[in-house]
Amino acid sequence: MDFLEHAVVAIPTKTDFRGINIREAFLFRGSQGWSEFSPFIEYDDAESSTWLKAAIEGAYKPWPELKRTKVSINATLPRIASEKVASFMSNYSGCTTVKMKVNNFEDDADRLEALLDFMPEAKVRLDVNGGWSLAQARAYIHDYFMRFGNVFEYIEQPCMELSDIAELKQEIPMKIALDESIRKFLDSDFKDISEIADVAIMKWAPSGGIESARKIIAEIGLPAVISSALDTGIGISHGLALAASLPELDFACGLGTTALFVGDITDPSPRPIDGEIEVKAIAPKPELLEKYAASAERKLWWENRVKRIWENHLSDEVKGWVR
Repeated sequence: MDFLEHAVVAIPTKTDFRGINIREAFLFRGSQGWSEFSPFIEYDDAESSTWLKAAIEGAYKPWPELKRTKVSINATLPRIASEKVASFMSNYSGCTTVKMKVNNFEDDADRLEALLDFMPEAKVRLDVNGGWSLAQARAYIHDYFMRFGNVFEYIEQPCMELSDIAELKQEIPMKIALDESIRKFLDSDFKDISEIADVAIMKWAPSGGIESARKIIAEIGLPAVISSALDTGIGISHGLALAASLPELDFACGLGTTALFVGDITDPSPRPIDGEIEVKAIAPKPELLEKYAASAERKLWWENRVKRIWENHLSDEVKGWVR
């Protein structure tokens, strides 16, 4: 384990997102440039090893051939007060598709109402993160559709059980996208996924890197949306490269999430302009690494995490990429 340079950062978020208000990341430079290792704190070493594999690939292996120089982006609307929705959307210049994380209908309908008041033509994606039972999904989707009509591009991971999703697909007018059902089960046989879903959500780091993600997308055979795992600008750059490498990209991608941070370690941070982000390799600014540097205690925690995973969970092939 011989990275050319590394840093650990802790960037505050603008709002509580996924229970996070400080986003920590281990950033390092390899022969091909900068990369990012940032599995969420609660993930164990075995699950986090997939993220480290992706990070090492990003630092030491070149990107594949890119099919496009810019990627269309969806806005990501966090759980904020309805009166703040319009001002928050200024972070997403030109974006016409909006993803909302939702708990239920009662708590989140007013936020969607505020969005549609501000942007009547928005295409809306509801992200449930597998949080509903089949009965809840039926009830909430009915309520959303009856109140808002056909504004929904798709609903993302409404339930965790694939059998529930398969049943739901026969009953609802919305398309269904799968996220957790893919990234939490990377060793699964995905050949039947296309029978119960319409879209595959893929994330660069949890998929094990660009090469692995491209193979999974090809196996699944569904249109893919490349999304972020709340990455810094470094991780976003690799997600953009994955999206740009796909032969077809039918949907806007969820790679505008640095807008959820109070700052970033790149300047400019990858944000959409006219609904798109340019695909390019980027490096952190030294002054921003210093500004958002994690404490000595947290830096050591991340360094030990990387060391443990390197020693116990990475294959010799992946270790061989570091040279």
